Formats: sequence, structure tokens, C-alpha cells
Amino acid sequence: PLVSAVGELGRLAVELLRRGAAPRACEAAARKLNVGVDTVQRVVEGLTYLLTESCKLMISEIDFQDSIHVLGFSDELNKSLLQLYLDNRREIRSILGELAPKLPSYHSLEWRLDVQLASRSLRQQIKPAVTLKLHLNQNEDYTAQVLQTDPSTLLHLIQQLEQALGEMKTNHCRRIVRNMK
Repeated sequence: PLVSAVGELGRLAVELLRRGAAPRACEAAARKLNVGVDTVQRVVEGLTYLLTESCKLMISEIDFQDSIHVLGFSDELNKSLLQLYLDNRREIRSILGELAPKLPSYHSLEWRLDVQLASRSLRQQIKPAVTLKLHLNQNEDYTAQVLQTDPSTLLHLIQQLEQALGEMKTNHCRRIVRNMK
């Protein structure tokens, strides 16, 4: 009975990802299993979390078994959870891909350096300003953002970006990026 309950609750977990919360299905499962609706909802949310995190990290079959083995479930239950994961991982990955935010991407950059050499009140004044026009692409829709800054702030921004790129070359970040793909 426990293995069939995992199958039913696993189906509800995948439905939760696909269509959102289904209170009627949880109520029906609670009646069928003779437990409270809150218990069914917590179990479904827990299974959803387990499946989504495992799919995000693209955990192998052995790693998944090791992950659930520490939970102290019976071997029969562990096998049914593994089968649930193996049966649904492609679908869950596609659902997670659809849910990911569509962020704009870089298209091009225009820049201009403006220098104010003097004004009516100050004859010997040098006031530089860098104007950037950043063109972005989001779903074949092009937008432009205009930014203006002084050269020292721009240099600081460049240093921060170079530092972030350097961080990406560390083993820790490489491991994280590899698990994200």
C-alpha cells in the first residue's frame, strides 16, 4: 500500500508542477489513504521539492539513491521513489525550463565620451562623462537602455565585472555551473 501511495502522491507532485495546486485531488488522495489533507499536501510539496531539485542538478540514478537512502526509508519505498524520479525527470526538466524567466540578452553597445571644458562661471573646468547605450534583445524584441556615468565609476564597474569573471574560473563556481546545466 505504501508503494502505491507513493505513486499516487508522485503523480500529484508532477501535476502540481504542471498545473499548480489541486486541492480537490489532494482531498481525494487524503480520503483514499485515510490521512489528513494537510499531511497529503505536505508530502506532495516534499516530493515536488525532491524531484525538482534532483532534476535541476541532473542527479544520476546512483546519486539519487544515495540522497534518499539517508532519509531512512525502506528499500521498497526507495525503489519506488527512484522509479518515480526516472519516469518523470525529462518532463520535470521541460516544465522547469518553461518556468525559467526569459531574461534579455546583449545585442550591442554604443558609447560616447563627453567632456565639459569650461562654463560661464568656471573657465578651467574638466568634467568628463561617459554615455552608454546598451541594446538588448528579448524574444526578438529590441530595447535600448541609456546610461551615463563618470570615468571613475565606469572603471570601478569594469574592475567588479573582471573580478566576477575571475570568480567564474574557480573550481567552486565551475562545479556549480556544471550542476546547473
